[in-house]
Amino acid sequence: MNPNPAGQYIEPPSRIESWRMFDRIAHRYDLLNRVLSLGQDILWRRRLARNLDGLPRPRVLDLATGTADVLLSICQTNEQVRFAAGLDMSVQMLEVAGRKVQNAGLAAEISLIQADAMHLPVRERSVDAVTIAFGIRNVIDFDQTLREMYRVLNPGGRALILEFSLPSHNLFRKLYLFYFRHILPRIGAVISGDDYAYRYLNQTVETFPYGQDFCDHMTAAGFRRVKQIPLTFGIAAIYRGEKA
Repeated sequence: MNPNPAGQYIEPPSRIESWRMFDRIAHRYDLLNRVLSLGQDILWRRRLARNLDGLPRPRVLDLATGTADVLLSICQTNEQVRFAAGLDMSVQMLEVAGRKVQNAGLAAEISLIQADAMHLPVRERSVDAVTIAFGIRNVIDFDQTLREMYRVLNPGGRALILEFSLPSHNLFRKLYLFYFRHILPRIGAVISGDDYAYRYLNQTVETFPYGQDFCDHMTAAGFRRVKQIPLTFGIAAIYRGEKA
């Protein structure tokens, strides 16, 4: 068991076949993201997309792509993207993603594939950037996923990981955790019709390493120049690392 920010011990939820849960909520996933983050998730993804600066004509691989919001943001803000592919285990999420990509007129630029982030069907040293937003905490073994991200990157390539974090300011953290534990799950259950999914959310966030702890895991996977970029008072963060 892992200690949560209040010093209590909570049992991490099972991540086994968590993609089945995302199948159930795919039809309301985007709406819930906007409502529960007060629209901040859009700004966070744009910030992630801007971190592709300095990579000329990048080939981009997005893991746990969900409804393809990250790839859409990247392709709409960077005309130099040479190739973009999104991988996810959830068929229902990929179906929503496919419709969004088609509606955005980007079907020729973005490929969508059902695949496991821990076992990427991608050649070694074949992409310039690997991204994942709000997905790394859902895999069974995130260290294995980090090693896979490192494997498929070209030398000089970049990993960009957007994930929930916990604010460092004590009062704000308490307010945030109250919202996260008691208000967010109720709103999520009403909108999605799935009571479990948004209790799972706060449990995965509170039992997942963040800050310097997660940076250390990236370093152990081989990444260099690893850094954390806090977002919105620290409730989320972008972790950035490069392959030597």
